[in-house]
Amino acid sequence: MAGTPDTHAPTHAPPKRGTAAPVLWLSGVGWSVGGAVILEDVGFDVREGEFLAFIGPNGAGKTSLFNVVSGLVQATAGRIELDGADLTGRPAHDRARLGLGRTFQTSSLWPGMSVADHVRLAAQAAQGGSYRIWRRAAGYREEVRDALARTGLAGRADALAGALSHGEKRKLELAVLLVGDPRVMLLDEPMAGVSAEEVPALTELIGALHREEGRTVLMVEHHMDVLLGLADRVAVMHHGTLLALDDPRAVTADATVQQAYLGEAL
Repeated sequence: MAGTPDTHAPTHAPPKRGTAAPVLWLSGVGWSVGGAVILEDVGFDVREGEFLAFIGPNGAGKTSLFNVVSGLVQATAGRIELDGADLTGRPAHDRARLGLGRTFQTSSLWPGMSVADHVRLAAQAAQGGSYRIWRRAAGYREEVRDALARTGLAGRADALAGALSHGEKRKLELAVLLVGDPRVMLLDEPMAGVSAEEVPALTELIGALHREEGRTVLMVEHHMDVLLGLADRVAVMHHGTLLALDDPRAVTADATVQQAYLGEAL
């Protein structure tokens, strides 16, 4: 790509299909807008229960990749599969129905709606129910209680989302995801806006979902100390390409990765 030094050649091999299919598989994925290349030839696979972290400088293509995988925008090249199902060209709601859950950098919660109602509406949607607040409320009480308990919000069920701290809002977004029982969770900068005091608890929660529940997690995050304590592998994005993909120690020691971060130690 223009503007990318030769030393930024990918250090990983292209993904190959083996006998045990990965839960998520990308090959040659690209996204161009008006002639501008945003993502180019991105390929990797993710195994069941794996935690894959994405890092890279601002503008490297991390959120763009999540947008393409989740169906918010459609790839202009390549193929994406979830548990063997071809997602290429499918809209976001189809991908969610097939088991792809997504959170965003900016909260999309309704400030005037209660914590419990957020989770209940998500449960209704996941089970094919109506979005109407007044319908079938009793039928989802168990799912709501369970999701709030697992995310540490059991005591905040009646609170309005607008009254929550940033850390609690992130927990609520996770609770909304969990009632849909996603096969793969895409978490886009979950620590964004969260106070330093709340980061450890949120980190522990995400780690518990991965370790204790076996959740497959892909996460974009700028807090390197958070990622290195959670990730099985780290993917480095740079200028819309996948620069490196390896275990955390190997990635942080890679000289090419260091150069991508303008010489700053990771």
